[in-house]
Parts: sequence; structure tokens; C-alpha cells
Amino acid sequence: MSPCPRGAFPIALRIWLSSAGVAATEVARMLRENPDATDVRIYGSNISRHAPALAACDVSEVEPHRVSNAAYAEFALDFCRRHAIDVLIPPRRLDALAPYADAFAADGTKLMCSPAAAVSTLTSKSLTYEAAQAIGVPVPPWWIVSDGEQLRAAARQIADAGSIACIKPAGEFSAFGFRILDDEPLRMKDLLAPARPVASVGAVADALDRAADQGEKVPEFIVMPYLDDPEVSIDCLSAPGGDMVTCVARSKDGRYRHLLDAPALTAIAQRLVSHFRLAYLSNVQLRHWHGRPILLEANPRASAGIFQTAFAGVNLPWAAVRLLLTGDPGRLAPLRLGGRVAVTESVMAVGPSEHVPLPEPMVPPEPLLPPRPVVPPKPVIQPEPLASPVPAGATAVSAAPLV
Repeated sequence: MSPCPRGAFPIALRIWLSSAGVAATEVARMLRENPDATDVRIYGSNISRHAPALAACDVSEVEPHRVSNAAYAEFALDFCRRHAIDVLIPPRRLDALAPYADAFAADGTKLMCSPAAAVSTLTSKSLTYEAAQAIGVPVPPWWIVSDGEQLRAAARQIADAGSIACIKPAGEFSAFGFRILDDEPLRMKDLLAPARPVASVGAVADALDRAADQGEKVPEFIVMPYLDDPEVSIDCLSAPGGDMVTCVARSKDGRYRHLLDAPALTAIAQRLVSHFRLAYLSNVQLRHWHGRPILLEANPRASAGIFQTAFAGVNLPWAAVRLLLTGDPGRLAPLRLGGRVAVTESVMAVGPSEHVPLPEPMVPPEPLLPPRPVVPPKPVIQPEPLASPVPAGATAVSAAPLV
């Protein structure tokens, strides 16, 4: 497909949500319902053509899966040229795209991304903790492991300190691969409660060693204490260079989110955003340990739950687009904090149903059971007929035929 000529006729602002997950449906809605009433056209891509978020996009396409950074960047540049994309908002593969910001700009596409150096550091949880610790941000103790022996040693040290260990990939894998390490026997109340991502130390250690023995690539994992609730997610909007424009902190409580007025927590986010010179949308996650807030993650991208900040009275995705294109986020209303919102499920129509092949019904085989013995029926004994009752005062006589 040849590139669309820009400026040839009035067109909507073309925004590409790459690697579009489920939350992209809400982000697309916020971009369309922007306070400037700017017409936008949403492009989306995912590794699966069946991804629900693609149904919320005006144009959708399948993106490559498990390819190198160079190959993914080549795909993204080609996508932007073919569709004349104005703004690219990537939630994943930032390490592949950030080094090519100038190449995107040369083709007329603004890449919403922080500097490549910051992306490289924050993609590694270990490097993130080292950098955060150096600027005085509290971090948990952590161990980097890649085999069973290292995992067992780290889990033992955490258990000796009286904590429960957890493990997750040390790179950019979102929540995939997270497990709480618990060797306690399963209890009945565990079976009756909602499922938790729990595995034993031995099972995970054996999985690491078995993968290595079979020649499978084993990524680095980070092992750390399982931190306490509440988890706090801070969605940040900042100008290039790390100047914070605004941020919204929300704590998680089951299906509820509390919009927090918590300057001590947002100060931690501001310190990280400034240090890493993060631009546009980013997210800082905190949990608690021994009663004080501890850094869990810092991400140079928007969180999946950024749409929840709309209940604080701001449209952060659109403000970031304005900031990227004009250097001005627009007028932002004072934040409405202190409220509570509920995360509920919703549905949307995605078009006509596709044919889904169903398995052929199986004819169950004859049961391999010994033949049952034939039992002869019991004879039916007919009861003796009852004599006709004789009314009181009457005499029984034989009935004679009528003549």
C-alpha cells in the first residue's frame, strides 16, 4: 500500500496504538472524546487478529510476534509510512522503537517515548532498582537468578528474614511470569478462595534447570520479598526533560480504586520522572514493606489502567498527545482526588460472528462389561375374585337368565 499524501485533503489526526491490549479500547474512547473536539482516527495493531481491542480501532493490522528489535522497528516505520501516522503511542517494545525516534520524525510521525537511555534502564528491573537506590528512592532487597541453585539460595535468605519470596522476569514482561513462592501445604481454605499465582520453590527451580538442560533460553529473573498492600499506581504526565505536569495516584483494593491525595507518594514518582528525564506518559508503582512505601516498578509508558484517571477530571492520553504535537498539554482542570471508583466488566459489539468449528460429537464406545445374567420373570399370581357384596337385609340368590 502506498503512503497517504499528507495535506492533500483535510483528514483526522491519525493515532496508532501499537500492541493494543484490552485497555486500549478505553484509551481510544478518551482520544476520540478529547476536550478540543479534534477529529481522530485510531489505528491499532496486535500480534493476534482476534484481539478485542482491534474492534475499537478504525483500522487494524496484525503485528509481528517474537522478532528482533530491528525487525520490529522496521515494521513500525513501514506501518507509519503506509498509513501516514501522525502519533505513535507504544505500550510495549519501547526498547526497539526509542532509538529510532529521529527516523520516525523524518517520516512525519511523532513517537510518544522517553529517551532511549531511560528506556534501556527501566526495561531492566535490576538496573531500575540500582538507579533508584542511588537517588534515595527506597527499594526492596533483590536477587537476580537464572538457575535453580541461585533461586533456592535467594528464597532461603528471604525466608530467614521472615518474608515470603516472589519471582518475576527481570525484563519487559508486564505481569507475565510472576509467582509467589510458597512451600506450605495447600489448605482447604486455599482451594475455596480465588486462585493465586503460587508455586513452590522446588517446582520453579526445577523448571529453570530443566529448561537449561533442554537447551531452552532462560531469561534472568528477579527474586524479592512479596511486598505488602496496598499497591499504589501513579500515572504521570511530564514534559521532555522530566518536568512533571501532573500525576494521579490510585491505590488498589480488590475491584475498587481510590484516587489518592498523597503528596509523599507522588513525590517519589516525581523524583524518578525527573531523574530519568521521562517524557509524556509514564507510570510508577509502589507497594509497602515494614510500613513504608517501596518502589515496585517504574515504567516509561502509560499503565494499562490509565483510563481510570478520567475520574480525577483529566484526560491524560489526550494531554500527552497535545504535549507531543504542540509542546502544550492544554488547560488541565484541578484534580478531583479522594474519590473511589469500581472496575467493572463491560461488553461491546465487534461485528458479525465468525464461523467457529465445533468438534464432531463422539459416539461413546460400548462399555466393556460382562453380560448380565438373564433372570426369568417371576410368575404373576392372580388374586381370587372377590364375592359381590350383599346389601344389608337382602338375600343372596342365583341370577336366572331373563326370558
